[in-house]
Order: sequence, then structure tokens, then C-alpha cells
Amino acid sequence: MTTPRKTRVAIVFGGRSSEHAISVVSAGSILRALDPDQYEVVPVGITREGRWVLAGEDPAQLAISERRLPEITASSGSAVVLAPDPTATELIVRDPSAGASTLAGVDVVFPVLHGAYGEDGTIQGMLEMAGIPYVGANVFASAAAMDKEFTKKLAAVEGIPVGPWAVLRAGVSLSEADKERLGLPVFVKPSRAGSSFGITKVTDWSRLDEAVAAARKIDPKVLVEAAIVGREIECGVLEGEAGGAPEASLLAEIHVDEHEWYDFEAKYLEGGRYDIPADLPAEVTQQIQEYARRTFTALDCAGLARVDFFVTADHQVYLNEINTMPGMTPTSMFPLMWAATGLEYPKVVDRLIRTALRRGTGLH
Repeated sequence: MTTPRKTRVAIVFGGRSSEHAISVVSAGSILRALDPDQYEVVPVGITREGRWVLAGEDPAQLAISERRLPEITASSGSAVVLAPDPTATELIVRDPSAGASTLAGVDVVFPVLHGAYGEDGTIQGMLEMAGIPYVGANVFASAAAMDKEFTKKLAAVEGIPVGPWAVLRAGVSLSEADKERLGLPVFVKPSRAGSSFGITKVTDWSRLDEAVAAARKIDPKVLVEAAIVGREIECGVLEGEAGGAPEASLLAEIHVDEHEWYDFEAKYLEGGRYDIPADLPAEVTQQIQEYARRTFTALDCAGLARVDFFVTADHQVYLNEINTMPGMTPTSMFPLMWAATGLEYPKVVDRLIRTALRRGTGLH
């Protein structure tokens, strides 16, 4: 009797963005979750310079250790290339000492890349050209969700509340009219980044230029958002089974404790404190879940997303942002919310891969 061939999954991680390390940690968690009886894993790391390498399969090497963040370097493995050719889905291993060799075709790619050159539609476009199914949002949805300006614009058209904000393109400063409209404090952030990199809370307009300069080290386009005093609530969304309506998880509430806001250290190095489910009235919970599903649909997302909100003391709800490839680390809210909802991490990963294979590539 012939043994069924395992599904070959290329997990692509690392990358050129400021979120390189978190992508690596997410990949390690996914590696642990995949059933070796069903899946053959090809771990492909991308260095900060953009070099693709065939990385090791030991998840322990892809974890945060004693506050040390993992990194993919050129020495992590042999260089590999994926050609954008739909007639050839092989990975080419380029070893100068032994010449090029070919790995068997890849069935599906799990691009667990956060931020620029991964979550913004770039790798999704390459995979579309190559004709290889992939986990997560398509080119447009990835780009629109990555850019907080367009997320807000699309959400507002759908009637999903967003707080006051202004966009500063390269060379543009905040006007006096916008300062009056937004008030203080404000949050200054890169328009196309994540994991809280480049974000500054500004409580005095004299510090605005410094905050904008910090954000522009990551992205020349900057958002200035009015601070919304309220609770930070997150919701996980999964594409419906067999193409059905999107499904929303239980909600999580993030407690920043001694941190002024939910920054990188609170998220990844100190674990943070959270409640799942969030202690909210039933009607507010349902409204947030509905807004999360509507945001997912408004941006034409696929696969998965984490949608973040603010809830004020009088239970007004405002969209903060949507992440089309949320963190998948052991402390990440997306897998924790779904586990509390009844779908454990390995089942989430399995469902995402099956969804990607069913959807394939091209227009839908």
C-alpha cells in the first residue's frame, strides 16, 4: 500500500523589517505545532539583508532566550531561491561548493513575516506569480491592512468608528489646525510598521518633531493619532470553513500595568498581562466581534487577522488597527484567543494551511 505523500509546507520567516525577530519566534511556534505525520516542513529564513537561506528545523533556535532575540543570518543555512514561475514550484538550493540542487515542489507557503517585505503584499505578489498557495491575505488586503492610513479610510467607509488622526507624508509637518483638532496627548507612529516599533507618545508639542523623526526612520509616511483613553481590546478572526463567513474569537483585554502603553517590551519581553475573555457587557463584546468581522471583509482579507480596538469608559468602540499576519509566538494574543475559544494552536495552524490550499492563487 502506497503511503500518502505529506503536504510540503515552506515556512518563510525573518525578513527585512524591524519585526525580524518576532517573525523568527512565530516560525518556531508554528514548527512545533505542525503534525510531522501530515506535513513535511521546509524552513526558509530571510536575513535582514534579504538573503533567503534553508534554515534549521530546531524550534529552540528560533525562540527568545534570556531576553536575547533570535536572528537569521547568512550562516544560518544554504542559500535558496524560489523562482516566480508557476510551472516550477521548486526551491533551488545554491551551494557554491557543490553547485545548485533542487528541493521537491512546495505545496503551500506559510509566510509568517511581519511588517515590510512580508506582510505588506510584496511576498504575496511573488507567490501569486509563482502560483503557490499561501496562508493569509492577498496582495491588496496585505498592503491595505499594513498601511494604517488606508485601513482607517476603508473602515470609515464601512461605518466602523476610528479615532481622530492625521497623516504626514514625507516632508509634511502637522498643521496648527490639526494640532487643535487632535489635542494632546497624541501617538506618533510609522504608517506601515508593527510590533510597536517607532511609536512615541507625545504630551507636549515641542516633542513632536523628535517623535516624527523617530517614526520616519522606519517609514517616511507617519500617522499622528489622538490618544483614546480606554481599554485595549483584541479579537482574532479566521476565514470561515469552506469559504463561509469570517469567525471571531473571544476577546482579549491587554493590561499595560507599569507601561504607559502596549509597547514592544510589554508585548514580547515581559509577557504582559491580559484577560481572555475580556470583561465587557455582552452587547459590547458582540459589537466588537461584529466590527472585527466587518473590518476583515472590508479589506478583503483571507485566512486570518487580529483586529485591535479601544473601548472607552462609556463603551464607545474605536478601531485601532488590523494585522493580517499577527504574531504567532507563545505569548501572542491571536493563538491565545483562539485557544480560549476552543481551537488549540495546532488546529489553528492546520486550518490555516487547509484554507490556503483550498483557496489556491488567482482572483476569487
